[in-house]
Amino acid sequence: MKRVLVAVLVVLGLTAGAVMASVEDEIRARIEPVGEVCLEGEQCGAAAAPTQSASSGPRSGSEVYDAVCMACHTTGAAGAPVIGNAEAWAPRIDQGMETLISHAINGFNAMPAKGGCASCPDEEIQAAVEYLVEQGQ
Repeated sequence: MKRVLVAVLVVLGLTAGAVMASVEDEIRARIEPVGEVCLEGEQCGAAAAPTQSASSGPRSGSEVYDAVCMACHTTGAAGAPVIGNAEAWAPRIDQGMETLISHAINGFNAMPAKGGCASCPDEEIQAAVEYLVEQGQ
C-alpha cells in the first residue's frame, strides 16, 4: 500500500510540476514587453516615422475653420453666428475687419481667445476670420 501511495504522489508531483511550468510560460508570455523605449541619440534599430510633418507655412482660413472654428460656427453654439448666415454676420461685418480679428484673437463674449486654439498664430486666426466673413456676405 505504501508503494502505491508513493507512486501516486510521484505521479501527482510530476503532473503538478508540468502544469506549473506551463502556467509560468503563459504568465511570461502575457507580461513580456510589447515594445522598447529609444531615447534620442541611442541606436535602437529602425527609426520611427514622424507622427506629424512640419508645417510648410500658415494654414488657410478654411483649414483653420475646419480644425478650430467649425464646432461653434456650424451649430451656433453659445450664440456664435453660423457660417454662411448673412443676416447674423451683417452687424458683425459692419464693425470692421479690425474689430472682428481683435475679437477672434482676444476672445469676445462666450468665444475664448483664438477660439480655444492657443497654439494658432494670429495670422491663422485672421485667415479664419476672413474666410468666415467671405462665407457670411
